[in-house]
Amino acid sequence: MDRYIVSETIAPFLFGLGAFASLGLAIGVLFELVRELSDNDISWAIALKVIGLQLPYYVSLALPMAMLLGALLGYSRLSSDNEIVALRSCGVSLYRIVRPAVALGLVIAGLNFAFDQTVVPEMRYEAKMTLLRALKDEDTIQRDENIIYPEIRDVEREDGEKGRTLVRLFYADTYDGQMMNEVTILDRGDPDYTQLVQAESAQWDAATETWNFLNGAIYIISADGSYRNVLQFESHSLPLPRAPLDITSRRDYAEMNLVQAFQQLAILKTSGRESKIRKLEIRIHQKFALPMACLAFALFGATLGIQSQRASTSRGFGVCVLAILGYYVLMSIADALGLSGALPPWMAGWMPTVVMLVAGLAVMRTRLSWN
Repeated sequence: MDRYIVSETIAPFLFGLGAFASLGLAIGVLFELVRELSDNDISWAIALKVIGLQLPYYVSLALPMAMLLGALLGYSRLSSDNEIVALRSCGVSLYRIVRPAVALGLVIAGLNFAFDQTVVPEMRYEAKMTLLRALKDEDTIQRDENIIYPEIRDVEREDGEKGRTLVRLFYADTYDGQMMNEVTILDRGDPDYTQLVQAESAQWDAATETWNFLNGAIYIISADGSYRNVLQFESHSLPLPRAPLDITSRRDYAEMNLVQAFQQLAILKTSGRESKIRKLEIRIHQKFALPMACLAFALFGATLGIQSQRASTSRGFGVCVLAILGYYVLMSIADALGLSGALPPWMAGWMPTVVMLVAGLAVMRTRLSWN
């Protein structure tokens, strides 16, 4: 019975996967590439490569939607041919009938999570860099400007109370992919004095985990504001964090796996940028919640497909589209509430999936009331 029910869901699942992935790719990538082809000198080979590299991302987005369509149409077909009624008359419970779809949804959720952590981030990042290389030269791609990294820590004040304060501020005018240029560092780590470092350029040395500063000076400023010492140098190394270099990364949230996301989160937490911290925390929770939407959609689709009357395929497809639209509208609302601080990050990330799971359980309870 399990094999038979799963076989009924596989065909519409594969159809939905192809349809939804193609639709997402057309809206998210193809229209933009067509514009770039007409406005810039980009070859068709580059365009096809970008499309191929972006495809895994839209496949991962399409998997939950395809799972909903597969379960809904598969169980609707079984209901319309009275096969669900036959199973119930043989004593098979509704929970047992829905179990194959839930198991399939759990398997797809695991595959989606693994796919999203191993394949999607690197290929999406490579797609972006491929397009940038076609539009700009290599040096321009690596450039960044106005790099600001504040390091904020918890400290105990003179009155004994704990608080957060700025202990170090790193600023670079430009970054050319190798060197930070026109660097200024304000270091307030020692309560007895403030250290000001100004240099023409700076480069991170991975072997010694230090910053090498070139052609600059170090000013030691006493608590009363007077200069205690001035040290001019042609080359000088300081054991400062690598974080200013890390924030120049061109990776977006969708181009990070969980390891990279947690590393970026640790960097952001030292900078005290609450809005960016909150946004990244939401995205981390979504990396777990979105694959689990396959399970929630499988339950919702299967229970909704078990009907007491015949239903057409077009109606099932319409219900599927409405459910998907509702899910992503709820995701946008939860995201906005999470970014504003009205919801904690975990709730903003998980709310759409949990609501869909509760909806599936509610529909199942309704189906049980028929008996």
